[in-house]
Amino acid sequence: KIFCPHGGLSPELTSLDQVKRIVRPTDVPDTGLLCDLLWSDPDKDIDGWGENDRGVSFTFGEDIVAQFLHKHDLDLICRAHQVVEDGYEFFARRQLVTLFSAPNYCGEFDNAGAM
Repeated sequence: KIFCPHGGLSPELTSLDQVKRIVRPTDVPDTGLLCDLLWSDPDKDIDGWGENDRGVSFTFGEDIVAQFLHKHDLDLICRAHQVVEDGYEFFARRQLVTLFSAPNYCGEFDNAGAM
C-alpha cells in the first residue's frame, strides 16, 4: 500500500480519513495539514520534525516515515516536489521515494527525469 502526497507528511496527520475529508478544490493555506502534504520535505540529518528552509511547512526524519507507515499499515510513501539528480531518490531505507519527472528542470539543473 502506497501513500502519495505531493510533498510529504504532516504532524497534524493522525488519520488517512483527514486526507479524504479535504474539500476540493481549495486554496492552499500557509500552515496546517494541506500545506504540509504539499510542501514538507524529508531530511536525512534530523530526527522528528524540523524547520523547513523553504520558509513553509516542516522537514521530517526517517523516524517519522517509519512511524507513519507502521501506524497506517502502509509500505511506501511516493512523493515529488524536489529536484533529485537521477529523477528518483530513496529515503528512510527505501520506505520513501521522491520521483521528479522534469529533466533539466527550468534549464537550471542537470537532473534526469523519472516516471
